[in-house]
Amino acid sequence: EYTIDVFFRQSWRDERLKFDGPMKILPLNNLLASKIWTPDTFFHNGKKSVAHNMTTPNKLLRLVDNGTLLYTMRLTIHAECPMHLEDFPMDVHACPLKFGSYAYTKTEVIYTWTLGKDKSVEVAKGGSRLNQYDLLGHVVGTEMVRSSTGEYVVMTTHFHLKRKIGYFVIQTYLPCIMTVILSQVSFWLNRESVPARTVFGVTTVLTMTTLSISARNSLPKVAYATAMDWFIAVCYAFVFSALIEFATVNYFTKRSWAWDGKKVLEAQEMKKKEPVALAKKTNNTYNIVGTTYALNIAKDPGLPTISKSAAATATATNVPPKMPRIEEKLPESKKTYNSVSKVDKMSRIVFPVLFAIFNLVYWATYVNRESAIKGMIPKQ
Repeated sequence: EYTIDVFFRQSWRDERLKFDGPMKILPLNNLLASKIWTPDTFFHNGKKSVAHNMTTPNKLLRLVDNGTLLYTMRLTIHAECPMHLEDFPMDVHACPLKFGSYAYTKTEVIYTWTLGKDKSVEVAKGGSRLNQYDLLGHVVGTEMVRSSTGEYVVMTTHFHLKRKIGYFVIQTYLPCIMTVILSQVSFWLNRESVPARTVFGVTTVLTMTTLSISARNSLPKVAYATAMDWFIAVCYAFVFSALIEFATVNYFTKRSWAWDGKKVLEAQEMKKKEPVALAKKTNNTYNIVGTTYALNIAKDPGLPTISKSAAATATATNVPPKMPRIEEKLPESKKTYNSVSKVDKMSRIVFPVLFAIFNLVYWATYVNRESAIKGMIPKQ
């Protein structure tokens, strides 16, 4: 629905009103309009029309000596405008204003544009006071409407309006873009920073949900998706994918699996088990040697040479040998815990590139479509 304030002028010729006199044009009181024949014009798509009466009825009636009458009035018309919002908020609409005779068919009354189709409808400079639309131009024409009572002439004027996108860029598009960028900041955080990355993911998802609801409330309840709905849906998909990416990285981190091919638990177990095994093996050897020679010395005291030799051997044997030096370097767990996941590395590149490509295709598509529509509208 739209509202238009017009000076509606009608002119017709009535042979019965011819006159001769010193004046060629005779101004008449508007009250005389009820005493003479006037066209029964009505607006086909008008929901409500108001004739201005302050301070007096805003009407003008003139009679020319050849019987031609000019009847002008000021009207405020509330008319219907069918809108297709598939391209919202980059949509362009052609809002019609249709009028014709209510009772007289085309065999009785024929409507024509007095000054032709180019000059019969004029829009005052600066006359468009629309906050959300720009007036691109208008096109006039004539239609024939057939009904059960006959065929009627209908005069049409289509006003081409383009929605201003600035409000929606500030209120919806920029917040959505910033929310997607914010969700991708989590790719640069340490994968062990579970609270921080969880806050990023959940907050951005809730923000996108709020923006989606707010944008939908400013639209009529249409059953199809608009251009803004598609943009919000894709942004929501990016934000939700960032949260899923974090869940994937966190899952493999909790399983102690590093994406560089190293296992943290295996590295720690190798460090703990190998020194213990070597120590046990060395201690068992000392005990066996010491015990064997002690028993032999006690049973055979008559062999001093053997006893000294055994004692010397036992003493020498009790000296713990040097532990073998482990030359093999064990895997470093520090690198594994603090390293960046391959998924994060890929996401830092893939997500921004895909989002940039989507924006390029999205805006290029609708800007080109807008230019094509403007080219179809004749310049006034």
